[in-house]
Amino acid sequence: MGQLLQQLLNGLTIGSFYALIALGYTMVYGVLKLINFAHGDLFMLGAYLGLVTLMGLVVNMGLSANLLIFLLIFLIVMIVVGGVGVVLERVAYRPLYKAGRLPPIVSALGASIFLQNGVMLLYGARYRTFPEAFKRAIPDVMWTFGGARLTLMQVIMLLISFLLMAALYLFVNYTRVGTAMRAVALDHDTARLMGIDVNRIITLVFIIGPALGAAGGIMVGLFYGRIYFTLGWSYGLKAFTAAILGGIGNIPGAMVGGLLLGLIEALATGFVSDAWKNAIAFFILVLILILRPTGLLGERVAEKL
Repeated sequence: MGQLLQQLLNGLTIGSFYALIALGYTMVYGVLKLINFAHGDLFMLGAYLGLVTLMGLVVNMGLSANLLIFLLIFLIVMIVVGGVGVVLERVAYRPLYKAGRLPPIVSALGASIFLQNGVMLLYGARYRTFPEAFKRAIPDVMWTFGGARLTLMQVIMLLISFLLMAALYLFVNYTRVGTAMRAVALDHDTARLMGIDVNRIITLVFIIGPALGAAGGIMVGLFYGRIYFTLGWSYGLKAFTAAILGGIGNIPGAMVGGLLLGLIEALATGFVSDAWKNAIAFFILVLILILRPTGLLGERVAEKL
């Protein structure tokens, strides 16, 4: 029983990372019907910038590493990566919107390669580690119940993840800008006739999605203690899988898909083998899609606003 509970807690933690990244995929698809294959690399960029910013504030400026500093780093990195997302949209995607579906996808793959190799050239191909002194800035508090252990680090990361996801859900569903975003997702031309600045909404999507991915990147770096330049490929692929699992284009679906994928992987690791976790996760994905081709919550469909 203790092992089951432990794997469920681990799965929720990992799944929250996948969910944050999956939101970027599903938001871009919902508005543009485009799979942004560079999104995983924006997540990776967030992890590296988180480490660099942390080193700059703590080592170079002499600030003490604490929870407030970590929250400040989250804010700074999310803003920077959101800006990179805007540049990516303007340079790699916007000139190709009228060129059909294939050219933007090819451009997205090119942007992914550019970001991945750019980070490798800047920071090297080896693993980069988060110093233990930084991780110890968050008190090493642990709770034990039912044979399972829950650390303060996990609690903080789960709180940040769920707060960000809840904030996005409320923003999209209960604000004027969120309503405009849903209108653009349904029909660009009709949204323009209603006076909505479609390009501004698309820009906003490319700010929010990468910013959430950056937050996930920082948390992965802090949680595992090391990052590498191909991080975006492995996590990006799983987050894309989570978006499909929940229903591509569906924001709650991306959240559910990410959490479910994390739970499946954790349970497979705990009760089968770590070597088989990916195979088991993708087998279950295929099985679910056979039974429900549009994902658990369904692909986004037209609705009256």
